[in-house]
Order: sequence, then structure tokens, then C-alpha cells
Amino acid sequence: MHIDFLLEVFRANADSDFLVWNGRVFPYSRLLADLDRWQSLLEENGIAAGTAVAIEADFSPNAIALFLALMEKGCILIPITTAIRAKVEEFLETSAAEVLITLDSDDNHTLSRTGTAAENEFYAALRAAGRPGLVLFSSGSTGKSKAAVHDLPKIVDKYRTPRKCLRSITFLLYDHIGGINTMFYILSNAGCIVTTPDRSADTVLRTVQDFRVELLPTSPTFINLILISEAWKRYDLSSLKIVSYGTEPMPESTLKRFHGIFPDIRLVQTYGLSEVGILQSQSKSSDSLWVKIGGDGFETRVVDNILHIKSRSAMLGYLNAPSPFTADGWFITGDLVETDGEYFRILGR
Repeated sequence: MHIDFLLEVFRANADSDFLVWNGRVFPYSRLLADLDRWQSLLEENGIAAGTAVAIEADFSPNAIALFLALMEKGCILIPITTAIRAKVEEFLETSAAEVLITLDSDDNHTLSRTGTAAENEFYAALRAAGRPGLVLFSSGSTGKSKAAVHDLPKIVDKYRTPRKCLRSITFLLYDHIGGINTMFYILSNAGCIVTTPDRSADTVLRTVQDFRVELLPTSPTFINLILISEAWKRYDLSSLKIVSYGTEPMPESTLKRFHGIFPDIRLVQTYGLSEVGILQSQSKSSDSLWVKIGGDGFETRVVDNILHIKSRSAMLGYLNAPSPFTADGWFITGDLVETDGEYFRILGR
């Protein structure tokens, strides 16, 4: 019901590559089989709709199939990656996770119950509506991480519109709104998710070369690392069509230097937040920091040079902080911007 459109894509492309993981290539038929297996396992373990389930994993065959199986079941998903191992206990407590499923480096799972009863107004609303949920944590760089609760289908519905089929690196993590955006974009268009064992410049660019990656979603910091390390000189990057960047301000000098070296690669600035989702974006040009943002389901406005967003896919609220929305539903991003007609230049916090 919740992933019906994805199942149609998977079945129509059963023999196509779905995932590269640990150097192995998996077809969509494998994803369909894993999805069936997880649905049976959830049933056998008595995990019902509305259960708050934490998944400690990163992108792998089981992690992706489990995410989809829990969504289809109508559970509340709490993805957690090993990159934030020090915060696992905090995240489990804040989210009131009732079940923890951990996937190890070989993709084997362990399932345990926490003994917690997850009761709060947001979970109650999702359960009453029969909707799967998603809990995403902020980085917590300025204090305790905030837990944003989403109505998951509202995030995923935009992927029902077919777009370009691409082979993409999953640079952003399994518990990050950008990583989830990459996963659903690629799956909904029968593309191929390509994972890397680490995120060094050499490893990522070698993976681009070896598996003919077309899309690299990344950050300005990583683009600068590619340039400083000169890793780009060591690999064949002719397959790469698009490099998208976000999560932090891009130095103009970095952008222009990368574009000068790779004039045929389209550079696309992205913008999104855990609280509102990922907006559609269109850069003025590959070497420009001016970008249009918005798209279906999003409205933008600027008040005192601060960007505000109203989103159909906005979170229901925080589990552990007051609502950040204005009375009429606008999210105040805290990001300073300049405007030029339809274009924004995002200056950062």
C-alpha cells in the first residue's frame, strides 16, 4: 500500500542492477526477495503497525529492504548509523524505540526489544491514521540532538513522478535526510545505489570509475578534498554526469575551480533540512552559487534576510523540543540569504 509504486518499478526491472555493496552487484530481483523475507520476519516476531523500530545500519541489501518492509508494515522507523555510535543510547531513549534491529558488517541482523512503550502525540497521530513514520535526528553540534518526527509517505510521495535513471553513490548516510532522498530517488527510477567502504577521496573516485557512477551527491568539503588531494587525476571519471552539493555553504573559489577542471559535469546545489525535506533546486549555472529552490509542495519567503519554508512534507514536530513553526505553518530555517528575482544565494547560519 505505502510502497506500491516502488514494487511496480522493482518488478519491471527485476534483472537491472539495484545495488553495489562490498564490490558485489545485486539485481532488483534480490531486493524483491529480501523484502518478502523481511515482511515474513516482522510477522513472525510480532512487529505490528505503529511499532517504533530503530535500525542500526548503513546502506546494504538488508538495510534497504528492511526500511521498505517497515514502511509497508506501517511502523515508525528510527534509522541510526554506526557513525554516531556514541549517541545510540541517547537516540534510543529520545525516540522511545520499542524494537532495535542491528545489521553487522556482514549484513546479518539481531533483533531485540527494549522494554519501552512508545507513547507521544505524534506517534499516536500516525497510528490512528495508519501511517508509517520516520524519526530523524539533527547533528546536535550545538547541544542535544533534536528528534524530528515525519509522516513518511509525505516525504516519499514526490518520488512517484518518474525522473532520470542514474547510478549514484550514497555519500550521505542512511540516517540523513539527504541519504534517504538519494535512496528513494534512485529506487523510484530503477537506478543503482553504489556504496563505498569509506568516504576518502580515493575510495569514492575509484568507485565512480569501477562502477560507472553518474551521480555523486556530496558536500563542499568533500569537493575541496578532491581538489586538494588531486585524487581526480588518478581515476577515469568520464561516467560522472552530475555532482550535487549541499549541507553547508560552498566557497565560490572551490566551485569555480572544480567546474574549470570538469566543465562537462553539471554542478547542482541542493537544499534541504531534516524538518522540511529536500526541495527541488536549479542552479543558475554550474559555476554559480545562485539557485532556485522550491517545487511542488514547497513555498519559500524571506523575512529580514532569513529563509522561511512552508512544506507539505514538513515534520509533525520534535519529540524533545518546542515546535519551530510559526502560527501559520512556516519553518524559520535560520539561514541568511540574498535574493535576485527567483534565485537565492544561501549564505549559511
